[in-house]
Amino acid sequence: MSVMKIKKSPVEKELERIAREEKRLKKQATEYHAAKWKETLEQKIPSRIHTNLQKAFCMAFELIFERGTNLIEKTYSKDTIEKEFQIHDFAVNLKGGKKELRHLKADVNRGNLVNMAVSTIEGVGLGILGIGLPDIVLFLSMILKGTYETALQYGFSYDTPKERMYILKLLETAMSKGEQWIACNTTVDNYFCAVSFREIKLAEQIKNTADAFAVDMLLAKFIQGLPVAGILGGISNPIYYRQIIHYVQLKYHKRYLLSKR
Repeated sequence: MSVMKIKKSPVEKELERIAREEKRLKKQATEYHAAKWKETLEQKIPSRIHTNLQKAFCMAFELIFERGTNLIEKTYSKDTIEKEFQIHDFAVNLKGGKKELRHLKADVNRGNLVNMAVSTIEGVGLGILGIGLPDIVLFLSMILKGTYETALQYGFSYDTPKERMYILKLLETAMSKGEQWIACNTTVDNYFCAVSFREIKLAEQIKNTADAFAVDMLLAKFIQGLPVAGILGGISNPIYYRQIIHYVQLKYHKRYLLSKR
């Protein structure tokens, strides 16, 4: 007697693809080993530089959340993105095919190509001038712009306290390595479930995210603060932007698909 195979829906197939990508990211994070030359150079950087960098990231996040969101929103049309999502979402609900899901994802990717280009220009430009720390506010603004646009493109808000915490956890995870990545990723996946986690305040989550950025970007931002050599540090901006936004898009895409099950 033959067993009839149950045909998987496009949503289930896409969730399986995301699971494979998550597995790849986990392997990449847990098997990461910094290059010997990078470790050697980082050991020569004074500890106060790391402390100052962590404080700079904290202050940048606080500044953007307090006064920068309205300015970021002026760089894109929130209404247009929301209307485009409604059209795509209607098509997915009506047909639910691979084509409709692909169109939704393509719109998300298209917008972030522009953001990455701007991040490159901004990072290299300030790097040439030997400006490292002031670049952080601009860099994080571009990352949050890309994150906000991604949230809207998948039908989610970004301006509630819970969504802000979720975004900060996404960014922390994207910059983490080893067991820390596994723990953070688990929190992200269960953030809106009934699973209870230790409640933390926004200030604490900002610090955790700032720590993750400071640890990973220490050498790049130190070099960016040096005249002439600064261009090398500035070039790292689009690399980090792509790494972070890839994870952000993956998780919002997954969150959207899970709502369609």
